Amino acid sequence: MVSFYGRSFESRFLLGTARYPSPESLRQSVLRSGAGIVTVSLRRESVGGAKAGHAFWDLVKSLDVAVLPNTAGCHTAREAIRTAEMAREVFGTPWVKLEVIGNDETLQPDPFGLVDAARTLSADGFEVFPYMTDDLVLADRLVEAGCRVLMPWGAPIGTGRGLNNPYALRLLRRHFPEIPLVVDAGLGAPSHAAAAMEMGYDAILLNTAVATAGDPPAMAEAFAEAIRAGRRAFEAGIMDETDLAVASTPVFGTPFTPFAGG
Repeated sequence: MVSFYGRSFESRFLLGTARYPSPESLRQSVLRSGAGIVTVSLRRESVGGAKAGHAFWDLVKSLDVAVLPNTAGCHTAREAIRTAEMAREVFGTPWVKLEVIGNDETLQPDPFGLVDAARTLSADGFEVFPYMTDDLVLADRLVEAGCRVLMPWGAPIGTGRGLNNPYALRLLRRHFPEIPLVVDAGLGAPSHAAAAMEMGYDAILLNTAVATAGDPPAMAEAFAEAIRAGRRAFEAGIMDETDLAVASTPVFGTPFTPFAGG
């Protein structure tokens, strides 16, 4: 069970809704992932005109999942705030995945615009899920701005590189033991998701690795299984690493043949 802003969910998998080869592929991917939350872009919902936008929104509503609108494509705090306000009206939720992009090549978040937008939106009653880098100081500023969830990237969006900086991600987990942490972006394989969950992260958000797979629904299910396995391993207690070998079979009390000789 994972909780965000007072709402609890059985699944620790948050799934994006863009880039699927067909509406049915999206529908099956969400169902097989078991995700209780999907992310939706206001721009995505409106693309192709009103008819296409309504059809997409009808599909999302039929899935009976919570919707996390995002401000994808915004490059300034002002633009992200305006998009969030419109999304609240369209989707009827105070939740917003806040994205303020600072670099078009890496899609790296702009930390200054992100904090400014988070502070304004939090003060206006939004419940903000900030997409951020794995920077500890930035995380502190976002919490001070009112965020009660943090979403550090594993790697740049869509790269599939996995966890670029495990040290930074572990540091964030230790520094914010009570804040829900969600690895968002850059994961390409189920093993990447399992590794993040083994660190004690609360959930995983991804889109591209599922949507662009040869079989998106099957990949969604694979990620769901990896997320569950990683969380179970964390809760069970993963053994510590050592520099020296440690025998798994005790050596004391084992039979031996004494040396015979004078």
